[in-house]
Amino acid sequence: MATTSPDNLAKVFKAYDVRGIVGEQLDEELARATGAAYVEVLGVDALVIGYDMRPSSPSLAGAFADGATSAGADVTMIGLASTDQLYFASGHLNLPGAMFTASHNPAEYNGIKMCRALAQPVGVESGLAEIRDRVAAGGSTGSTSGGPRRTGSIGAHDVLQAYAAHLLALAPVTGRRIKVVVDAGNGMAGHTAPAVFGRLADQVEMVPLYFELDGTFPNHEANPIEPDNLVDLQKAVISERADIGLAFDGDADRCFLVDERGELVSPSTLTALIAARELAKEPGATVIHNLITSRAVPEIVTELGGTPVRTRVGHSYIKATMAETDAIFGGEHSGHFYFRDFWRADSGMLAALHAMAALAESDRPLSQLLADYARYPLSGEINSTVADQGAVLATLEATYAGQDGVTVDKLDGLSVDHADWAFNVRASNTEPLLRLNVEGKDESTMARVRDEVLATIRSSK
Repeated sequence: MATTSPDNLAKVFKAYDVRGIVGEQLDEELARATGAAYVEVLGVDALVIGYDMRPSSPSLAGAFADGATSAGADVTMIGLASTDQLYFASGHLNLPGAMFTASHNPAEYNGIKMCRALAQPVGVESGLAEIRDRVAAGGSTGSTSGGPRRTGSIGAHDVLQAYAAHLLALAPVTGRRIKVVVDAGNGMAGHTAPAVFGRLADQVEMVPLYFELDGTFPNHEANPIEPDNLVDLQKAVISERADIGLAFDGDADRCFLVDERGELVSPSTLTALIAARELAKEPGATVIHNLITSRAVPEIVTELGGTPVRTRVGHSYIKATMAETDAIFGGEHSGHFYFRDFWRADSGMLAALHAMAALAESDRPLSQLLADYARYPLSGEINSTVADQGAVLATLEATYAGQDGVTVDKLDGLSVDHADWAFNVRASNTEPLLRLNVEGKDESTMARVRDEVLATIRSSK
């Protein structure tokens, strides 16, 4: 089956990106056709392209560039980059952009994240469906009404140092000297962290883990939402007597924390911390949180005088809602953090700098600093592969809807709320999984609800 066939396109064009198995679902033919369609559908005349460390990324990025130039656009290649570095380039250069990465997915995958100028999102509701349909239709004839279309040019521009300087201007780290262990997971943080932390040599002692760029992920998958992938970082934080540990995913747009005890920090807790810091700069501002974020986040935002706004999961939805509300900050429980001053884009590195800045300004260890923002026990995200996701969601709704004190909504998947507990079950946008997140007023309540819901989900296998 050709990768540009409608059947395959339906599989690889997701809610807010393109993603598939290299060679089988995603190849240079599809990348080239997508590059041309991207230019034609969005009316692009120039763009930036970056790519991660996966072995297939340079050739796929090159094919996309060929397609874009064949459609008349000029291309600026920024080379190896994290996704937030690509967003920086889009904002800094005021150009649309495309990033080649499959983020946290295993080595056999790759993908394309696209944006308009100033890092504005391109999702299924904002151009991605039209790009898919243009690829399926075979694209254009390559000419305009006035004759043959011009072929665009390809150039190069290094933005890494400008990116590092911009992030540190947004979240300067001052105060006491701190020791930081950074696990790049052989992903793109191995490229960006030296540039950023190199400017903090007098303030930060950095201990690197797995900084070698290697898209085969020889040490562990670059997916820090899975606790097994954080074990090495936890051990290193304890053995190094570090103040904080940072774990990035493959394209370094997500960041997870480990405290000085080696304990995992909930992304919801980090969301609340950053929200407090941003609200201190702009009292009364709006803060976005997605529907799987702990209810502690909107509670804290409200207590601090801000306005919390709830949205569905996914960067295109978060960014659109931030633009509509002029929100100063947005956080997702999956480890994505979005900043108005960073063109409303997500940056794992900027989130890390906020945590480090708060720590350096305090005389307390990280665990004590964050205790103010962690109110409810959380299950973390639990993934299950099921044969019929829709049937499972329907069964769960039938089980819980109508129970005393329970409310249900379907903004994204199924959210079930009770005064003492809450859970969300939603289908992954990138993998054949159902994702469960549970919280409760105490550990036993959370565990009970978690086990009840999981039993329903996994009985369908």
